[in-house]
Amino acid sequence: EKIIVTNPANGKQLCTVDAASFEEVEWAVSHAQTTFDSGIWSKASSIHRSSVLSRLADSLQQHIPEMARIDTLQTGRPIREMNAQMARLPDWLSVYYAALLRTNQGFVAPTQGKLLNYVQRIPLGVVAQITPFNHPLFIAIKKIAPALAAGNSVIVKPSELAPISLLEFENLTQEAGLPDGVLTILPGYGHITGKQLATHSLVRKIDITAGTRTGRALGAIVGSNLAAFTAELGGKAPILIFDDADVVSAVNGVAFAAFVASGQTCISGTRIIIQENIYESFMTEFLKKVKSITQGMGDPMDERCSMGPIISPHHLSRVDDMVARRQSGTVLTGGKRMMGKSLLDNFDFSHGSFYPPTVISDVDVSHELWQEEIFGPVVVVKKFSTESEGVRFANASKYGLGAGVWTQDLSRAHRVAADIDAGLVWVNTHHRNDPSSPWGGMKESGIGRENGIEALEAYSQSKSIIVNVASADESRQTDDWFSGEQKRYG
Repeated sequence: EKIIVTNPANGKQLCTVDAASFEEVEWAVSHAQTTFDSGIWSKASSIHRSSVLSRLADSLQQHIPEMARIDTLQTGRPIREMNAQMARLPDWLSVYYAALLRTNQGFVAPTQGKLLNYVQRIPLGVVAQITPFNHPLFIAIKKIAPALAAGNSVIVKPSELAPISLLEFENLTQEAGLPDGVLTILPGYGHITGKQLATHSLVRKIDITAGTRTGRALGAIVGSNLAAFTAELGGKAPILIFDDADVVSAVNGVAFAAFVASGQTCISGTRIIIQENIYESFMTEFLKKVKSITQGMGDPMDERCSMGPIISPHHLSRVDDMVARRQSGTVLTGGKRMMGKSLLDNFDFSHGSFYPPTVISDVDVSHELWQEEIFGPVVVVKKFSTESEGVRFANASKYGLGAGVWTQDLSRAHRVAADIDAGLVWVNTHHRNDPSSPWGGMKESGIGRENGIEALEAYSQSKSIIVNVASADESRQTDDWFSGEQKRYG
C-alpha cells in the first residue's frame, strides 16, 4: 500500500512511501533479533558504541539544512522553527548519550558474606518506537539515542503523515558504522504496523508518543506480552501568571508556549491562568502579540513566517469543530479557518490547513475546551485571585505533562512548582528541553521518562553476577547446607 505524504501548507503531494506489509514487518523483527543475537552491536563495548553514535551525530550535523527543509515541507512548520530545532539534535547522540557510555559505571552491591556481587546493565533486545508527526525527527532521535546506546536493535514506525526525514536519517546510519539490522525504519499506519509491532512476542519494549487513547490501547497489548512500555501521551499544560511577573517576558513566553508548532505539541501552553491584578495589562499585550503572529503567517519556507498550518484537513476540522461547539467562552481573536492571502508574503491560505492563533476567555473548567487536548493554536484564558485558587485551576485536568509558572517571587516559584501535578514545570520560561533532563508526564499524560540516565536505564535491564570469593577450604566448611551446621540462608 502507498502512503501519500502531503504538504499541509498547500495541499500538494510531496511523495508516496510504501507502507510495510505484514511480511515485511515480520522479516524486520526477525532480522533485528538475529542481529541482536549475533552480538555485533548488543555485545559491542560501550566505547565502540559511543564512537559510532558520535560519528552518526557528525553525519547528521552535516545534513541539518536538508532535514529541516524536509520537515518543513511535510509538517508545515516554519523553516525558522525547524532550523532551530534541528541544530540541537546531534546533542542527543554525541554530547549526551555517547558521553554517558564513556562515563556511566556499574556498581557492586553490598551483599553479605564473602561474595562479590557486581551489577551490569544489558540491553533488552528488539525494541519498537512509534513516533508522531509534530516533531518527526526530533522525537525519534530522543528515543533512538538511548535505545542504541544501550545496545538494542531498534525498529521505528514514523507517523504516516511525516515519515520522510526518518527514512533519510536511516541512510546516514551505515556510513557512521551502525551495523545492518540495528536500526530499521518501517513506514506504516498505526492501527496496522504499530499494532503488529506491539503484539510481536520478540519485541521487548514499546516506546510511543501519541494521544492518550492510543497509549491506553497499545499499553494493554504490550502488558499482555510482558514487554516494557514507555508512553508520552496527551497534555493540557497550564501556565500560571502571577501579579509580580514581568509582563513582557510572560507575554513572549506564553506566546511561544501556545503557538510554536501551531500548538501541536503535548506540552503546548493551552490553559493560561492569570492573577487578577495583572490580568488586564497582560491580556492587552498578549492580544497584541497574537495579532502580530497572525499577521506574520505565510509560506512556511519563508524565514519570516511566524506560524504554519495544522498537519492535515482532518486535524484542522477537529480544531475548528471543537471551537465551534464550545459550551462556554468568548472568542477574543481567531476562531475560524484562515482563507485569503497572507499579509506577509501573499501566500494563499485557502489551499492549506491554516488556523489562526485563537484566544478564548471565560471557559468553564468542566467544559471540553478546558479539559480536552485540542492540538492546535487555541488557548483558553482564566482569571484567578489567590495562589491556592491558581494551583487548583492548574490541576483541574486529567493530564499532567507540562506546566509553566511566571513570577519574580523565588519562594512562590518553588512552592507552586511543587504543588502542580506535572512531570515538567518551567519557571519563567517554557519548552526547554535537554538530553540530560527527564521528560514525561503524570496522570493520563503517560508512563516512564525520555531523556537522561532514566531513558538509558529504561532501555536496559540489570543483571547481577554473584561470585563466591571464599577459599575452597572455607567453602567446604560453610557451604554444605545439608550438613546441618549452616547458620544462615543466603
